[in-house]
Amino acid sequence: MTFDYDLFVIGGGSGGVRAARIAAGEHGARVGLAEESRMGGTCVIRGCVPKKLMIFASQATQMAEEMRGYGWSAAESGHFDWHLFREKLDEELNRLERAYGANAEKAGVEIFHQRARLVDHHTVELADGTRKTAKHILIAVGGRPSKIGIPGEELGLISDDLFLLDELPRRALLIGGGFIACEFATILNGLGVGTVQAYRGDAVLRGFDREAREMATLQLQSIGVDLRLGVSPTRLERDAGRIVAHFDDGNADHFDAVFFATGRDPYTSDLGLENTGVRLRDNGAIEVDEWSQSSVPSIFAVGDVTDRVNLTPVAIREGHAFADTVFGAKARKVSHEPVASAVYLRPCELGTIGLTEEQARKRGPVDVYSAVFRPMRSMFAGSDARTMMKLLVDPESDKVLGCHIFGPEAGEMIQLVGIPITMGCTKADFDATMAVHPTAAEELVTMRHPARRYPADDN
Repeated sequence: MTFDYDLFVIGGGSGGVRAARIAAGEHGARVGLAEESRMGGTCVIRGCVPKKLMIFASQATQMAEEMRGYGWSAAESGHFDWHLFREKLDEELNRLERAYGANAEKAGVEIFHQRARLVDHHTVELADGTRKTAKHILIAVGGRPSKIGIPGEELGLISDDLFLLDELPRRALLIGGGFIACEFATILNGLGVGTVQAYRGDAVLRGFDREAREMATLQLQSIGVDLRLGVSPTRLERDAGRIVAHFDDGNADHFDAVFFATGRDPYTSDLGLENTGVRLRDNGAIEVDEWSQSSVPSIFAVGDVTDRVNLTPVAIREGHAFADTVFGAKARKVSHEPVASAVYLRPCELGTIGLTEEQARKRGPVDVYSAVFRPMRSMFAGSDARTMMKLLVDPESDKVLGCHIFGPEAGEMIQLVGIPITMGCTKADFDATMAVHPTAAEELVTMRHPARRYPADDN
């Protein structure tokens, strides 16, 4: 059978574009790609990039306060101009979108700016009715924000909407306790929005290291976020141009905007998967094997739509490995352990890789090297901000099982720590590394004695 393409990619985000570029540009494959929204996907257009820029913007008040602690009596953050920021943000996102498209086309990828659905194992249909055939199809459509199914939830916004607001709300409610909710609460608070965050748990960032979770919870409260733990909204309703949120503790409150940050679902609805026999997991994610191949041999999937490790660098690595394996005769799998990640709060971020302390204890014996301290920079300025450095070590092999950093620029630090941990380093390797002084990170190589030890039967 003759096909229009060797590969057709559905989704123009980071994973799909990387797969398309490598398949076409490095391995000479004929590649088509369909994207229904904007090239760059969630990370570039409505996720990592705009979020990080907004985190930077939200730091002005904190920086001004810190500078006053260093003797700058006139240090003021001034007035934040949302319209000026939005204009610059839109320009940057447009630039990145153009770059994504141009680089893909330069590699030889034919781009269709419309939705595509699967017709069968080798055919996709575009929104205009055109059908294209391909020997291989890659699904890289990512995920979409989910809501929680309460009456009136149509009055609420999702995380994507934050980057499109014409005006900042005076008072906003963030629903959720994951990294998106915490980062958005940090942003809105820093930009001068009265921010309430409601989360049903007893500490934010479920799934992360418990000690780090508690520090993040305290920090959100200390910077001025009205963090309401142990409560969930039961319904939303309109009242004179504002939104009333009713909570399961019997209270109600008025807001100018309500944001749902309660997780993301794989974007598999209305893709035509029922025409192919591709198996889905219970949450709608495409079931794939270690080669990113679905239950249909010609159909593959990478990125958040598979719900493995939902991070942009992982999607990129999966897309690259897929292209090398299928078109480059260089079979490559992607290891999903360990994977470093960061939560961008302020003033302290959370960087993490490997097992949490709780996971390590369930695994078996573990030595916990942990230091919590006030870093020199913030302490001198009069801040009570605390930094944590933690290493989890297997006492038998001396292998470092995990690292957790809560502090300024923790994201930058965990990227570097991720290299030796991915290589399988030991605590002795950390001990043998000379410290850089004075830095906060030197604690990682100067902790000589465990703060606590857990034996094998302590579960």
